[in-house]
Parts: sequence; structure tokens; C-alpha cells
Amino acid sequence: QLQASGGGLVQAGDSLRLSCVASGRDFSSYAMAWFCLAPRKGREFVAAIKWSGSSTYYADSVKDRFTISRDNAGNTVYLQMTNLKPEDTAKYYCAMPFTTGWGLRHQTEDEYTYWGQGTLVTVSS
Repeated sequence: QLQASGGGLVQAGDSLRLSCVASGRDFSSYAMAWFCLAPRKGREFVAAIKWSGSSTYYADSVKDRFTISRDNAGNTVYLQMTNLKPEDTAKYYCAMPFTTGWGLRHQTEDEYTYWGQGTLVTVSS
């Protein structure tokens, strides 16, 4: 089970930190990712992190603004969002794959089996 939180209504330029707590699996063995779903768009990749935290991927649109991190002892993955823009408005979902490992495939939605319920981020201009 994945439980995401931390969304809210903010102004452009503000920051938010999203959290996702995992239960029911060995969290420290799996990559984790964040995706977002905006109105009139499909679900898009935001960021992913290796099981160890030693490697990450980011969508070009969030590089240098968002940071993904994880706390394996606390079974939690984070998404620190800075310099938020109105186009970041979306529902953000954390996701966990069915299999272990790490690679470019972790930037694709199809790699993930387990999804949180999402947390809404709204950025006003």
C-alpha cells in the first residue's frame, strides 16, 4: 500500500514537499517514482529513485527544481518541489514496481504495478 500526502494550494515560486509512505513490501528493495496527472493530459513521469537512493532520473521539465529522495528506514519516498509553476498543477502519484532492479525503464509508467491514491498540487499564478 502506498499513501501519498503533502499536496496543497500554493503560489508560483513556492515550495512543497510530497511524502509517500509504503507498507506491505520490502521498501528498501525497490525503486520508487513519482508521476503526475494534469487535466487534459495523460499521466507523466516526474522522477524516480533507485532502491539505494544512489541514482535518480528526472523529467526535463522538473530538473533543477524538484528533488526525489527516500528514507528506507521509514519506508518513505519524498518529492521536494521548489520554484513551483502553474504548469506543475496536477495530481501527483507515487509508484512502486513489481520487480527489483534499476534502469531507464523506471521512467515509464508500465514499469510500475503499485500506485498511491495521489495528492493534489495546485499552483496559482
